[in-house]
Amino acid sequence: MVSAWSRVFGFEPVSLCDWPGMNASVIFLGGCNMHCPTCHNFNLAWHSDTMDVIPQETIEAYLKKRSRWIDGVVITGGEATITPGLADLIKDLRKLGMPVKMDSNGMRPDVLKQLLDENLVELFAVDVKGPYQKYPVLTGGTTSPAEAEENLTQVFELAKQYPDKFLFRITKVPVLTDEDIQEAESYLPGGFTLKHQEYVPPRREHAEADSEARQLSGDMVA
Repeated sequence: MVSAWSRVFGFEPVSLCDWPGMNASVIFLGGCNMHCPTCHNFNLAWHSDTMDVIPQETIEAYLKKRSRWIDGVVITGGEATITPGLADLIKDLRKLGMPVKMDSNGMRPDVLKQLLDENLVELFAVDVKGPYQKYPVLTGGTTSPAEAEENLTQVFELAKQYPDKFLFRITKVPVLTDEDIQEAESYLPGGFTLKHQEYVPPRREHAEADSEARQLSGDMVA
């Protein structure tokens, strides 16, 4: 089986904003099952074959060296849940004593359930793109309203079973109205709130190198 480590195309040694209250390192996995026109990680999501892999040994060496200052690891993308061998990568991180948070678009509830069943992830941050009927526009035609509703409904059921393991967020992209955001909020189970994220337009069609967006880098902090 292909190792998920072979899909690591970015590594941020220290982030203070990706996991609230935590000093976290961030691992970026290539590939995505959506084609969102507002994506800031265009190359990572769809053209990761043009990027260099960050070696597992390099990341593990950094985490071991900085274990006193790094509280955990965030896995993001792209979309992490489409990566073969994801659970094994997380197990490798946990062997180093690193708790894991994962970002997801929620379209693979089966993968989230597997990771929950194996108690591998401390927190899932799930993006609710908008109301189901707008998913085709929001995802570049990759996700139908029925698919979005079916998959997110399963995710919401998991959240009811594991309320401490989930948070939900929405990015206020231009196509969304206030009514759209209110409708998306109505999907959430009781006790959950939808975190609003302001949309920062890319300075290019896609901002894979935009300093206002996240900068992916293979450069390690010594």
